[in-house]
Amino acid sequence: MKAKTEPAKRGAPSKYSSELAAEICGRLAAGESLNKITKDPHMPNMVTVYRWMMEHEDFRNSYARAREDQAETMADEMSVIVDEMPPLDANGRTDSGWVQWQRNRIDARKWIAAKLKPKKYGDKVDVNHGGGVAITVNTGIPDGE
Repeated sequence: MKAKTEPAKRGAPSKYSSELAAEICGRLAAGESLNKITKDPHMPNMVTVYRWMMEHEDFRNSYARAREDQAETMADEMSVIVDEMPPLDANGRTDSGWVQWQRNRIDARKWIAAKLKPKKYGDKVDVNHGGGVAITVNTGIPDGE
């Protein structure tokens, strides 16, 4: 009878450390996605990061703050993108594909910033009604008759 073999473990060890947690939060705040961060060989996988958030209140709080900071980074990146001069094609005209690509980059950052920090970057919805309501009844009978 063959002995069972354990599958080879991949990725970084899943032991929590404040140094790894700080690096994850720093990279998030700088605009990197958690998906990209967790693909680095020395980083834990995404499931481990979520587990750490459940188990370590200090990491959970730092992570939440890093996500808010990430919204600020996205806003800063948008101003850089907007200020870039578009390249010209061989005829001296603006490359429309490049313009659309930049528009997509800005739209993605606007959406992310609005989700990460909705009070500052989300759509403003005013549900207050400040005036009266006027009702006009039209009877079909002309005035004065």
